[in-house]
Amino acid sequence: MPGGRRKQRVSMADVAKLAGVSSQTVSRVANGQSGVVETTREQVLAAMRELGYRPNSAARSLRYGRFNTLGVILFGLSSTGNSRTVEAIATEAAAEGYAITLIPVGVPTQDNVLGAFTRMGELAVDGVIVILEVHLLDAATVALPPGVHVVVVDSDAGERYPVVDTDQADGARQAVRHLLDLGHPTVWHIAGPAESYAAERRAQAWRTVLEEAGRPVPPIGRGDWSAESGYQAGLALPAECSAVFVANDQMALGVLRALTERGRRVPEEVSVVGFDDIADASSYLPPLTTVHQDFAEVGRRCVQALLAQIGSGPAGPGTDLVPTHLVVRSSTAPHQSR
Repeated sequence: MPGGRRKQRVSMADVAKLAGVSSQTVSRVANGQSGVVETTREQVLAAMRELGYRPNSAARSLRYGRFNTLGVILFGLSSTGNSRTVEAIATEAAAEGYAITLIPVGVPTQDNVLGAFTRMGELAVDGVIVILEVHLLDAATVALPPGVHVVVVDSDAGERYPVVDTDQADGARQAVRHLLDLGHPTVWHIAGPAESYAAERRAQAWRTVLEEAGRPVPPIGRGDWSAESGYQAGLALPAECSAVFVANDQMALGVLRALTERGRRVPEEVSVVGFDDIADASSYLPPLTTVHQDFAEVGRRCVQALLAQIGSGPAGPGTDLVPTHLVVRSSTAPHQSR
């Protein structure tokens, strides 16, 4: 400012003076309350625009006990599931008049999670959604701060917290049964990281379906959700493999490349099924058969469950599973006897 003087913040009294109304009337308009004549409301809004007045949201939040902001704590945005879930949460929150504050946790430890909750408290949020795909919250020694409105995504902590998750196990069962129904003698599996709850659930279901069908259970392969790790695991698949269930679509893309480079045709010689049904899955070569996850519904249920707590108090533990379904495309075919 000229002369080194700072511009003073426009006050509610300044708006009231310009509009010719009381400060109480300005407060009602700023807070969207009823009981103000429309012409008066327009007069106050015009004064706000002219003066550049911005309501003090922090003070208003303290007065009414709401911040209209939801916190999201997560471990990693790089995975498709996490990024799409956050996107869905943000969309649903905005539709309900809430903003979101995002705090990534670099290394998922008890101290880091509690530190993230402390930061959330400083940033003033009404509730927190926790997205940690590792087993951190499943351990008896790890607990979230008491008295916090919280919903957990992708966890086995349903006995301790409200959890919203995709039905990982049923999706995997659908994938493996589809391949067995096509006549394949068994199904190989490339799993996600060992510490991932979702990867473990999918691998457990794969094994159970094979055992119940009396089929041999091949050695499990493993990747880190990336296409490159899928490529490396695909190179290691043995010649007798005629069907493979891959724990996510990005790794499946790598598997398709590896099989092609090895001269193995998909689906004529090897059938491939992924998991997620990402937007590009139908554009793979061949188009990928995969398990569809409804990330938008997961996000919607997270926000609605958290808002219900904010409105009526903390909810008890339990798990809300969002159904999956198999999308059959061109990467799977009946087994061809050699």
